[in-house]
Amino acid sequence: MPELQSLQVFQSLNRSPHARLEACAELGDGLAAAVWSNHHDAQDYQAPSHHTLSCYIGGGTGTFRRERPGTKGGPDKLCILPAEHQSAWVINGEIRLAHVYFSPEQFALGCITLLDREPRALQLREGTFLEDAHQARRFHQLVGLNWHEPGERLLTSSLAHEMLSHTLLSQVGARQGLRLKGGLAAHQRRLLVEYIDHHVEDPISLGQLAALCALSEYHFARMFRQSFGLPPHQYLLARRLARAQTLLRSSALPMGEVALLCGFSSASHFNQRFRQAMGATPSEYRQAFCA
Repeated sequence: MPELQSLQVFQSLNRSPHARLEACAELGDGLAAAVWSNHHDAQDYQAPSHHTLSCYIGGGTGTFRRERPGTKGGPDKLCILPAEHQSAWVINGEIRLAHVYFSPEQFALGCITLLDREPRALQLREGTFLEDAHQARRFHQLVGLNWHEPGERLLTSSLAHEMLSHTLLSQVGARQGLRLKGGLAAHQRRLLVEYIDHHVEDPISLGQLAALCALSEYHFARMFRQSFGLPPHQYLLARRLARAQTLLRSSALPMGEVALLCGFSSASHFNQRFRQAMGATPSEYRQAFCA
């Protein structure tokens, strides 16, 4: 995911003289978050490259979409702004809102791991002023944490993942009239997911994965990206890090053993990759969830 300051929804609010950024953080795993206050403003979002989940923490009763002036926001109302959508907003009065931003790659991973569906065939449904008490509660928990304290930062990341999973399970639908061309067949995709999850600790080569599908490395890499939404090495790294998080939360294994069980060549390599993705070391992650 690009740096937080380069995300279009974030940029649009950051440019406004009426909006004030209260807090923001990149959470790793293609996730980021921000808390804003705003008043008497107008905002247009034109086809951002990322997805945005939004919750009105306070105020918002004077906020509406320009094309729907009769429908107003309010505390705990939720909005879902998919990548490539277009919307125009009018903010009357005071508002405080929290955003969670996530990348198309995270959407693709969720489609594969949660829904067992090809990302190209699915789309996130746009939503305005939705009511969902459980999701609103997660947003309030998120805002109450110190995002830059290592322990709480990891809890923040976990909450953001919960929000993303909930959104994918409830707000993703099939693209209408789409005819998929290229990519891997459904049985090939399932075979690869099962193989990677059963051999995540092994050194897996592109040739091994391509052979499972009887394809050349070149064609396999292109078709994998079409079907999974990200290249093979990024998918494999994501599954290794997911296994590592599970082991760190549920076991007292030494870091070197966790590293080997998740396919990393050494504890230092594991530490580097984990920190890049999570914004904290494996030790800090374990401490946060075992405290």
